[in-house]
Amino acid sequence: MVGRVIDQPKILVTGATDGIGRQTALELARRGALVILHGRSDAKLAATREMILAEVADARLDAVRADLSGLDEVRELAAEVGRRYPALDVLLNNAGVYMKARELSRDGLEKTMAINHDAPFLLSHLLLDNLRRARQGRVVNVASIAHARGRLDLEDLDLARGWSEYGAYAASKLANVLFTVELARRLEGTPVTVNALHPGVVSTKLLLEGFNMRGGDSLAEGAATSVTLALDPDLADVTGRYFSGGQLARTNRAADDDALVERFYLASAKAVGVEPLPKP
Repeated sequence: MVGRVIDQPKILVTGATDGIGRQTALELARRGALVILHGRSDAKLAATREMILAEVADARLDAVRADLSGLDEVRELAAEVGRRYPALDVLLNNAGVYMKARELSRDGLEKTMAINHDAPFLLSHLLLDNLRRARQGRVVNVASIAHARGRLDLEDLDLARGWSEYGAYAASKLANVLFTVELARRLEGTPVTVNALHPGVVSTKLLLEGFNMRGGDSLAEGAATSVTLALDPDLADVTGRYFSGGQLARTNRAADDDALVERFYLASAKAVGVEPLPKP
């Protein structure tokens, strides 16, 4: 468990108005972080702020609104956060969806992949300069154990063939892990680390509506690994890894295929319109 921190790191938490993201924001505020809450609704952002302040009277909070299904709004979010916080300590990519039907975003991207992977991929790249200005910037990607059953077809990243709700979700979570591995590799030699995690099985809206099941982990347990990866000084030099239950865990074997990981990274960069980082 990470105790209260001294330096008050600045942390952007996407999807901070529901479930694990909301609990993560609360736990980070309890530990003295300045938490930048992200959500799609001003009303839910206000309610989340009130909830946290009721628990942590001296919490330092900020809020930004954006719909992560649109790349234009991801760019606007990055620009606003970058303007307010020239040095950002942690980007915690928590927001995620489980779609019950195949939909395309307004950019023409399959919506599960657009929100769960393309948005954090783009946001991470756009905020890299801010993360580099921090003493030790961190990108934390909330993936899922579902990534172990994910499959990615580089010729069909929009899942036009054989779409299924679980298949799309698992593919997007595998995308989180592959992105983590390659971004960490391309940031080698910089002060920025990148790690991914499985938060546990928690009775969130996503689990209840998407999987029609309840989880055995509490919200606090679900937030714990995100908090650890964001704040634990012992992880300052750990990068490109996947954690579950606060411990290093095995990944889908696809993450060990360097050629696949690189090709997926380049395809993702092309899809969102960002310049790929050079290889070290």
